[in-house]
Amino acid sequence: MKTFAAPLIITLAGPPLVNGRITVDDDGLITGITNSAGPGDDRPDTEFFDGIITPGFVNAHCHLELSHLRGEIIPRRGIANFIGEINRKRNVPAEKILEAALETDRQMYLEGTAACGDISNTSLTAEIKQRSGISWFTFVETFGFHPSGAARAMELARFVWQDFRDHSLPASIVPHSAYSVSDDLFRALGGLGRDESSILSVHNQESPAENLFFTRGEGPILNHLRNNLGIDTSHWQPKGVSSLVWLLGKIPPDKPLLLIHNTFTTCADLKVLKMTRPFPEPWLVICPNSNRYIEGGIPPVSLFRSEKMQLCIGTDSPASNPSLSILSEMMTLQDHFPEIPLEEMLTWACTNGAKALGMDDRYGTLEVGKKPGIAGITACDIQKPALTPRSRARRLA
Repeated sequence: MKTFAAPLIITLAGPPLVNGRITVDDDGLITGITNSAGPGDDRPDTEFFDGIITPGFVNAHCHLELSHLRGEIIPRRGIANFIGEINRKRNVPAEKILEAALETDRQMYLEGTAACGDISNTSLTAEIKQRSGISWFTFVETFGFHPSGAARAMELARFVWQDFRDHSLPASIVPHSAYSVSDDLFRALGGLGRDESSILSVHNQESPAENLFFTRGEGPILNHLRNNLGIDTSHWQPKGVSSLVWLLGKIPPDKPLLLIHNTFTTCADLKVLKMTRPFPEPWLVICPNSNRYIEGGIPPVSLFRSEKMQLCIGTDSPASNPSLSILSEMMTLQDHFPEIPLEEMLTWACTNGAKALGMDDRYGTLEVGKKPGIAGITACDIQKPALTPRSRARRLA
């Protein structure tokens, strides 16, 4: 049994607790929360934390198996160049991939991440996830722009999905993006039951090149498919609509949906999204540090808030983000959108991520009877409350 006291505890299950105390058992289960503690509390089992205590963070989008590519790709050269570099550099000995992935998992845990939605193209990371202190939900990602590759892509995805399930890990087969999956592959994915595909996670409008490809059939993505991958694109015809509008007609409307990045999503796109998917409402996962790294942009968060979209926070991969820290993502958001209250950002970083991944029975809020992980943020402005450039996060329990 251990008790933590702090000048502010943001539970996300009720009003913040000033001079609060939270008690957990040896397994991290919360057994008590009160608002009567402070630096003078001299109970022997109490550790005073000089900062803000929050639930463990939920990273809604990551690529653990790309950890070995940290610092390997030159930033701000656009999505087509980024994907081309990933394809050229990702195939290295398994030992190097696993060593880097293990270190990423360790660092994420220490910085307060309690659960994570991870994109995987292989099952190499299954044993790391099985032994991790983080709860991982794996999205087994499929690619296949040319129709001839649909059957093979599904075969590989099912093999990877089964390996994760054999390790007793939750997993769901999903499409990579609108521009990398053929109609035939979308149809095959749409035929999967909820056992193999329970939650959808799709990269969306990460670059202006994506909409250009769909509206006019030209640009960097077309060049990437032809020149980098050597794919025959003669079957492709521009759709005359944005990539998101086209995507919505290809995926099952009744499955939970995480749309990843959304850096160039417009108000018109959101209106179509809300009209075509009223329930369950989609989740928009924003990864601001990755967006700045790849395209030099930032998601239109003010638009998302005005349209009352459900937001989550992700980090993307070490290939596009030097630190898979959810706190770092919140600091970037605060820099660009200082009007957003810290408690609202924490809701995106904890509660909404847990709901999007179907893990909110355990994660996302500090409540008696839950085991959400406990994070502590130092060097905060307690009075506002707000983060500062010196803020750091660490796992407390």
